[in-house]
Amino acid sequence: MTFAPVQAVTKALAVLATVNQGGLVSVKEIHSRTGIPKPTVVRLLQTLIAAGYVNQDEKTRGYHVTSAIANLSSGFHGAPKVIEVARSFADRLTKEILWPCAICTLDIDAVVINYSTIPDSPISPFHASLGRRLSLGGRALGRAYLCFCPPEEQRILRDVMRASKDPENSQIGDSTFERMISRTRAKGFAERNPELEPRSSGTIAFPIRSGERVLATFGVTYFRSALRGNQNRKTIIEALRETVTAIEAQLQTP
Repeated sequence: MTFAPVQAVTKALAVLATVNQGGLVSVKEIHSRTGIPKPTVVRLLQTLIAAGYVNQDEKTRGYHVTSAIANLSSGFHGAPKVIEVARSFADRLTKEILWPCAICTLDIDAVVINYSTIPDSPISPFHASLGRRLSLGGRALGRAYLCFCPPEEQRILRDVMRASKDPENSQIGDSTFERMISRTRAKGFAERNPELEPRSSGTIAFPIRSGERVLATFGVTYFRSALRGNQNRKTIIEALRETVTAIEAQLQTP
């Protein structure tokens, strides 16, 4: 016996699939992609939130999937657990030092910003950054991944960078690449290539690791002119280091 599809179920799955495509999506975007009326989209999102598969970002009001989506499939394309854990730490750090934080994950030849505290920062150098891709070769949050991932992964990413259309990746010579890795690892954190714009700001970034594997990168961006002497810079570095250590410890907690 064949039954007609249950429309409420098919619509809920369509909404969940749209949110699972990545980043933060609005009710308007879901409506545009699925054709489902906005009031119905809102009700379905509330149901998915209650079931634990979707969250609503408090600042942007956009929607994203949770790691519970992994229960439905062996694949998981939403915000990984590291982003969910690190969000509250990023919020607290921005309240403490005022500068905005960003959390990134790998995206082929770059890292993509999955979470940003720009809306909470009164002195952010940028107006928005969520979803922005940052090169592995030139940007601090990208370098923090590249320079601290295991050597075998580094070799793969080096080949990806050579073939990249982004000159910040493809124009790095082998000797420059090796120096960048060595110097960054010696410092314990990554910084943006000083020759890249915007030169008025700087970013300091650390890897968030589980063993040798880099799960994500965590950084702070600031106006260079606003730091009075080296002590303020050291304050940012130490606050970042302590925050990342706390995130890694919580990720190890069952």
